[in-house]
Amino acid sequence: MTSARTFESIVIIFNPNSTGDARRLAESLHGELADLLNYPVDIKLQPTSHAGHAVELARDAVRGGGDVLVVSVSGDGGYNEVVNGVMQGGNPRAVCAVLGAGNANDHRRSTGTQPLGEAIAGGRVRSIDLLRVHTGKGSDSPGEYAHSYVGFGLTPVVAIDLEKGGKGALKEMVSVIRTFSKFEPFEIRQADGGRRSLDSLVLANIPEMAKYATLSDADDKLSDGKFEVIAFAHMPKWRVLLTALRAATKGLGDQPSVSSYSFTTIAPLVYQIDGEVKSVAANMPVRIECAPAALSTLG
Repeated sequence: MTSARTFESIVIIFNPNSTGDARRLAESLHGELADLLNYPVDIKLQPTSHAGHAVELARDAVRGGGDVLVVSVSGDGGYNEVVNGVMQGGNPRAVCAVLGAGNANDHRRSTGTQPLGEAIAGGRVRSIDLLRVHTGKGSDSPGEYAHSYVGFGLTPVVAIDLEKGGKGALKEMVSVIRTFSKFEPFEIRQADGGRRSLDSLVLANIPEMAKYATLSDADDKLSDGKFEVIAFAHMPKWRVLLTALRAATKGLGDQPSVSSYSFTTIAPLVYQIDGEVKSVAANMPVRIECAPAALSTLG
């Protein structure tokens, strides 16, 4: 049996302007850990001040080596920044964790096993896979990591409208309906040269996203060296609605699992990586691959 991990330092990163009261949650966790941990440890609160700051803070926290735990008090997008910073820091002893403070909190909801403070005190660290995303930068580039999913098509377009429309059940519903009414499919060129028209393409390391949708039955496969491919070929909008309803009720069932997935864009394409919207230019190769057991985590 692996012995419980202890940490030389714990860095709690949070966005003080978060809609999910991240500051209060971060300060509460700081106090809880001070009471729970029975060994000397340096616990720091690190607020972010701008987009991408969490990447810098996490990288700086771990790059000196040692047993460092970096906790992101955030939603999925904030945790994505922390994960990428830790991976850039190159410290094999570093551990990541997330305390959900966002709108969806898909990763925490899908992977959490116990209250975070108790998990840190227990020190039971496990490894999970990450997705590594390359978008036309060459095979030797480090790429960007996703802890949960990468989505193309309908997924990022809905995310953009949610940001414009605001958070809250009614506002979200209005935004989704507005987006769906004007959504158009996209085309990709597959590895065999054939073109494919899709409404949505999601490469997922977790079985759920957007609070309501169950993408697959892969709830126990976070460290199997593969991810699930959920692809919706272009279809009439009424059929897309039925598929979305199925995802929100009984789930989409078994989906293909792969260790890598590649295609080339035909037109400029937006995509969503752990809740954050980005874009890739036309005629660019895109490759998503599994990074097996790349992230040490707890909680």
